[in-house]
Amino acid sequence: MTTPADADALRDRAAARAALAAAHGPTDLFPPDEARAARAYRRLARLLHPDTAPAAERPLAEAEFARLVALWQRRGDPARPTLTTRRHTYTLGGTRATGDLAVLREATYEQDGVRQTALLKIPRAAADNDLLAREARSLERLARHGEPRHRAYAPRLIASFRHREAGTGVEPRVNALVPLAGFHTLAEVRAAHPEGLDPRDAAWMWRRLLVALGWAHRAGRVHGAVLPEHVLIHPELHGLVLVDWCYSATLGSRVPALVERHREHYPPEVTARRPATEATDIHLASRTMGALMGERTPQPLRAFLRGCTLPAEARRPHDAWRLLAELDELLDKLYGPRTFRPFTMPEPAGRA
Repeated sequence: MTTPADADALRDRAAARAALAAAHGPTDLFPPDEARAARAYRRLARLLHPDTAPAAERPLAEAEFARLVALWQRRGDPARPTLTTRRHTYTLGGTRATGDLAVLREATYEQDGVRQTALLKIPRAAADNDLLAREARSLERLARHGEPRHRAYAPRLIASFRHREAGTGVEPRVNALVPLAGFHTLAEVRAAHPEGLDPRDAAWMWRRLLVALGWAHRAGRVHGAVLPEHVLIHPELHGLVLVDWCYSATLGSRVPALVERHREHYPPEVTARRPATEATDIHLASRTMGALMGERTPQPLRAFLRGCTLPAEARRPHDAWRLLAELDELLDKLYGPRTFRPFTMPEPAGRA
């Protein structure tokens, strides 16, 4: 019988397969010590992953890998499930949020002996794996080709991987992201200001949103879903992050899907399945900011928004940076030179 120490020392696929075949339970493969057990599991996962098997052996490799995952999950605390890749073992925590496509779960993992935190984006249906993969590609593109000084305008991707669910064989695509703290969605901001947000407070959010879009467009990406739930702001720091890049596309290609409840929010080129451009994001962003200010939007800003949301894509602004300069000029005429306005969000009900 293979001992845990033997499993921890395995070096090739054949030995790993033999150890797995001889194991009657988790203790035959994994030592009691958490760190050593995780190392053994990661090594076995690397050696036994179906992607490393010859094509002719792929069906058998998939069955073996599923058994390995099942043994690891039997070892762990059922209240604290884990997802293991060839690089990390993620221990799942609570659910942070549930969106249209995915559930966001808090998680921890070990990196160079240090416990790290992550936010795992797990699709609610494996049929949406392509959208999670699309988000990962866009975040990688922004990290490599976007101007570094604007990097904070999008989430940071730790890893993107497929995870085989024990028992079902389903393999959802999971995106591991660096968590964000202290942020609120513009949907939450709007709910906290049902009478409409003061345009002077909306101004810094709008300006930063245009910077985020200009940065993404220069890197060749259209976000495709600049909706209130996907724009996060940090009240104290006046920061902004544009999240949920699952609907993103390369400039000149189609937005792959839309959020159905916001269908009326989209410009005609999206609903008609025509190519998306920079003007697509500008339309979406303008609708979002207009809804945020509501009836408090002064007439000059209403006219500005109308020009950004014209039905004809070719007649709308395409350059977010130039639009930002025009917005600054208009805001200066309305409110004078920019000054820092502290912004706070009300405490959630029941919080001291």
